[in-house]
Amino acid sequence: MVKKLSAELLGTFILVYVACGTATITLGHFGEHAGSSAGWGINGGVLATALTFGLVLAGLAYALGPISGAHVNPAVSLGMWLSKRISAKEAVGYMGAQFVGAILGAGCLALTLAKSPRYHKSSDGLGANGYGSSSMIHVSAFGAFIVEAILTAVFVFVILKVTSKSAPAAMAGLIIGTTLVFCHLFAIPIDGTSVNPARSFGPALFLGGTAIKQVWLFLVAPLVGGAIAAGLYRLFQTAGE
Repeated sequence: MVKKLSAELLGTFILVYVACGTATITLGHFGEHAGSSAGWGINGGVLATALTFGLVLAGLAYALGPISGAHVNPAVSLGMWLSKRISAKEAVGYMGAQFVGAILGAGCLALTLAKSPRYHKSSDGLGANGYGSSSMIHVSAFGAFIVEAILTAVFVFVILKVTSKSAPAAMAGLIIGTTLVFCHLFAIPIDGTSVNPARSFGPALFLGGTAIKQVWLFLVAPLVGGAIAAGLYRLFQTAGE
């Protein structure tokens, strides 16, 4: 169990540090501080961030999957528990480890960028999620809740299906990573894309202000989505799974 929890902590740390770091660098205002020629632009930032989240998770799935399953996401652990794939004790332990990993990852990211003259926390953030004025398209809290619940349900449902006993294990990491990419491509302009309560909590904790006030939505909605995914999985469960 210690090895499993350590894997979940490490995996979530890496996901937040690297992927939220990419979001910060490419979707923040570094380009404005450095000159227009250095800017990624919105489209480039969205693509770079989406690919980083997906590729990092795919790598973690292959590296840490044999140890803990590489959930690195409380919504995934909830879905796994409700689908009777892990015990309640494991689910609670996994979630705790994931939040600790996310906090450490966000903290290390903040330390990495703190002394850069081109980094400004108020404008560049830390890859946090948000709605209203914190959304690229100023989506409402209701709209953000809907997209987070739906995308998390899709994401966790795919994970449950491709990690079942009857699914080809060799393809699981690639499929999971690709699914996370399309979730981000769709939702980054809407609310920054969470589908992962731990990933949202870490950056919000260090940013404070609006980010921490709005983080409740990105804790609750993905968990709702994870529960929906478990229901869909059991509904469409086939023999051998």
